[in-house]
Parts: sequence; structure tokens; C-alpha cells
Amino acid sequence: MVLIKEFRIVLPMTVEEYQVAQLYSVAEASKNETGGGEGIEVIHNEPYTQEECGQSMYDGTQIKDGQYTHKIFHLASKVPAFIRWLAPKGSLEVHEKAWNAYPFCRTVVTNPDYMRENFEIKIESWHIADDMGELENVHKLPPELLAKREVIHIDIANDPVGNKDYKRDEDPKLFHSEKTGRGPLTNDWKKAARPVMCAYKLVTVRFKWFGLQNRVEKFIQTGERRIFTNFHRQVFCWIDKWYGLSMEDIRAIEDKTKHELDKKRQDGEVCGTTAD
Repeated sequence: MVLIKEFRIVLPMTVEEYQVAQLYSVAEASKNETGGGEGIEVIHNEPYTQEECGQSMYDGTQIKDGQYTHKIFHLASKVPAFIRWLAPKGSLEVHEKAWNAYPFCRTVVTNPDYMRENFEIKIESWHIADDMGELENVHKLPPELLAKREVIHIDIANDPVGNKDYKRDEDPKLFHSEKTGRGPLTNDWKKAARPVMCAYKLVTVRFKWFGLQNRVEKFIQTGERRIFTNFHRQVFCWIDKWYGLSMEDIRAIEDKTKHELDKKRQDGEVCGTTAD
């Protein structure tokens, strides 16, 4: 089974602001998802060169220098019950490796200890300024992959959010930024949004597990949309926390977060998003 879905998320900020916003929000969200033996373990977070990466995009262009991260996600309660029943104890860990050559980023998620070559999620992101999500083929997919791709638009203000995910202080229709004056976002907020940008996230899923393809396909379809929607609502509603931070500030926050995650994973209770 191979799924190709392109999520397009329009945001009321600049591409430069989003670079800081995303990294800040990833660090904060990681803490919210870690505790009681579960959550995120940061193995590497360091610069890489184009030669060390050695990977190309679909049009043959080499991925440029950037920041490499390797994380292990200790999942357990964060996967659906039917996978927990089948998977042996200790196998519910996924590895995330990312090459962030902003404004492009490639992230690869695998389960090397159990499913190995039978499971891979690849997320390739382009971040485009002054864009409303209308570029037909920003990833330069060849015709055979373009024919399989499904486009999904996400509206951070108007798309529905599940009851257990909803937080009033993370609702873009209610939030107003004191630092920037942006928000609340009305029903037709995109028409007047300035600044504005779009994150194009191409998700390719390769999965081979006899008898479970349909159930896993449904879980991934709903799960990816849920993650992208909730995360980008946070990115906007946390604007007064990250606005004005430099990349040096972000690297310091990431280093501090790594140590906090190590401690939280050993202590406390399971927290954060769980599977439906």
C-alpha cells in the first residue's frame, strides 16, 4: 500500500516567522506529549552538509545544508488498539530522521526494530511566501506520482476539531496577538490575511502488513490531518511566545527541551494525544 497526500496549510505569518514558530512549537508540543515512559527522545540535533545528506528532491536537486535531527518516539498509548494487540512489547517505537534545509524539509519515519522495510512515512515540506495554497506541483512530482496524489486543504480557524483536542486558548477564532495584532481569524480570514504563507506537506506512506492495510490507511488519513490541524492552530495561537525569538534562541530552547524530555520520560504520567 502506498498513499500520497499533500496537505496545504495557509498561515497568517511570513516564511521567516514560520521557521522560528515551527521549531518553538515542536519543542513545546514535545513536552506536552512526553511522560510516564512514553514520548520523545532526542538522539541528534546538529548541522549537516549537503554532502553528508546525499539526498535529492524529485527534480534531482540536491538537498542543501541544514539541521539534522534524529528522534525516537516511544508510543504505546498513541497508536490504535488493533496495532497494540498485534505488536510485541517494546516494538512500539518509531524513529524520525529529518533534514531541515529551510524552506524545504524532508522527514522520514520508520519502525526499524519491528516492521523494518514494511513501514515508512515520508513528509516533504515546502514553505512558500505570499501563497494561498494554489501551486499545482510545488514538489515537482513526476506524472505517475502526481496522478496518485490527493490534495487536502487545512483551515486552522474553520476546520472541525475533536472535543478532546479542543482548547479555548488554542482557538484561532478567539485568539488575538498582543505583539502583532493578528487574530482573531474570522470565517473568511484568508481574504485579508497579510502577511500570509502556505506550508505544502507531501506525505508518502508505504505500508505492508497483511490484513491491516485498510485499517491503517484510515488511521493515517485521519491521524495526519489531526496532527497538522492541531499543531498549526498552536503555532498561530502561541505567536506571542515565539515572536521576536532568534534562531540562536531556538537552539538554546531545543537543548534545554532535550534534557527536560529525558527527565519527563522517566517520571510523571502518560500525557498528550492518544489514539481514538
